[in-house]
Amino acid sequence: MEFGIEVLALLALAAFVAGTIDALAGGGGLITIPALMAAGVPPVQAIATNKLQSSFGTTSAVLAFARQGRIDFRRFLWPAVAAFAGSVGGAVAVQLVDPFVLAGLVPVLLVAMAAYFLLGPKASEAGTRARLGQAALVTIMFAIGFYDGFFGPGTGSFMATALVALFGMGLVSATAHTKFLNLASNVAALATLIVGGQVLWLVGLVMAVASIAGGQLGAHLALGRAGARLIRPLLVVMSLVLTAKLLLEPDNPLVAFVVG
Repeated sequence: MEFGIEVLALLALAAFVAGTIDALAGGGGLITIPALMAAGVPPVQAIATNKLQSSFGTTSAVLAFARQGRIDFRRFLWPAVAAFAGSVGGAVAVQLVDPFVLAGLVPVLLVAMAAYFLLGPKASEAGTRARLGQAALVTIMFAIGFYDGFFGPGTGSFMATALVALFGMGLVSATAHTKFLNLASNVAALATLIVGGQVLWLVGLVMAVASIAGGQLGAHLALGRAGARLIRPLLVVMSLVLTAKLLLEPDNPLVAFVVG
């Protein structure tokens, strides 16, 4: 696919905003995936290209947390392997789904993820006693990894919520380990989708640069309370606006099904 400078600029802007939001609250894919689809990118290629651009920001975050000694690589090796394996399965599955069906399914998933970010639980700063053991951790990360390979937005939030609520981790530690687990699932999905020829390289790399810049701004804004308070509502509003644009397309299969 070929895109004009104007379209690339708008996608870069979407990636910049998504990178900023992702650094504060996660869920940047709620903006980038519908933005790519609104630009005419088919669903699987949109998911694949989003994986390319998001992998850069996740790698940067893992390196930062690793330098601070906040990631227990030994304890989280097998959960990361599970997330990797699950994500490969999800990335294979999404390529087997009829594109017409997927185009109708994506808006539903986007609305569900927007609702989760608006109404979902907020993690605590303090650690508690773990409710489940290592085997459960591996199993849960496999399941979340599958979701990440199949679709993606909200994966980091799901992982962090599980680590806090079920495995007794504090928010900072959960965030650090979530980035490591999310990197494993991102790389797995990206590699699988590259093999499937689904990645739009130019678009993905342009968006990656913008996403990294947005992540730097988000890290700065995270120091202030105002940014943290506003970010979830902003994420939800932008996601729903972009999703509404998808639904207003005359050939959207979900709308055609409901009307027909």
